[in-house]
Amino acid sequence: MISTSFIGRAALGLVLFGILLAPPAAGQTREEGPWWPHPIWGPDDQVGASNWITAEKILEALSLARTGQVYELGHPYERGMPLFGARSYTLYIPGSPTYDEPFGSNRLIGHDEFVCAEIGQVGTQFDGLGHIGTRLTMPDGSDRDVFYNGVTVEEMRSAYGLKKLGIEHVKPIITRGVLVDVAGYKGVGTLPESYEVTIDDVRGALARQGMSESDLRPGDAIFFRYGWTVHWDDAARYNENPPGIGLEVAHWVVDRQVSMVGSDSWTTEVVPNPDPELGFPVHQVLIPENGIHNLENMALDEISEAGVYEFLFIFTPLPLVGGTGSPGRPLAIR
Repeated sequence: MISTSFIGRAALGLVLFGILLAPPAAGQTREEGPWWPHPIWGPDDQVGASNWITAEKILEALSLARTGQVYELGHPYERGMPLFGARSYTLYIPGSPTYDEPFGSNRLIGHDEFVCAEIGQVGTQFDGLGHIGTRLTMPDGSDRDVFYNGVTVEEMRSAYGLKKLGIEHVKPIITRGVLVDVAGYKGVGTLPESYEVTIDDVRGALARQGMSESDLRPGDAIFFRYGWTVHWDDAARYNENPPGIGLEVAHWVVDRQVSMVGSDSWTTEVVPNPDPELGFPVHQVLIPENGIHNLENMALDEISEAGVYEFLFIFTPLPLVGGTGSPGRPLAIR
């Protein structure tokens, strides 16, 4: 991997800004398009922005753990939790005890569980690079579905897991976490529905925390707190038009060269987008165009109340071969 010293932040920002402005239609080929091949990691990369998490970055992050205090940044997985659309999650214990007969003279017994779910896309969920793509019009007038690094759906499609861009390629996320407490900055319990977080909001939240955008470094994980967790126990309300970042902040995130983003809502981005013609465009900017992962449905109130804005962040996606995403247990350690 090329180190961040090879390409300066300003130069890379110009490259990526150019990618975002490029038209998503005529002219592209499998080898070259509006966002591919990746300008740093090349045409074969399936790792995405977790490439920023180098050995040096991990050592830097480990130095932030000084007290050993651990904060849970995710929700338990359970029936009744908010789910997007018609996604499902069920857990059964097949018999109690599960086994018909005890084992051995010591008569050991036990339980197993059976889980049926869109396991990478329910609860606290980590979006992989095979989760979101864009339908593009090719020079011959045909439509083609394209994902990160120009990978087409024809290259990925399989009933038994994606053949490319599966979640197993993502590196373990051990990095510096930064909370951007927008709700705290605004002095509210939760932001209003469909509120678009602006650059000024982000800068104001950082300033309130004694930080500035110059304190952010390549490979950081940035988490936006909207206070939306207050609705977690009311699935219908939670799923209705959350606040979030828009395209302005998404472009800013790309320029920061982060490894991932996350939030305490089910999208991280504002719903609906202020432009009624657009559907979840922040996901497209972050995931297929720049390989930046998104951790949704986080629990950020405890670290907000504790005033913890910089911490060692640990999240290791399950290596589900061919998976589009992953459940997990995100942790902040200070």
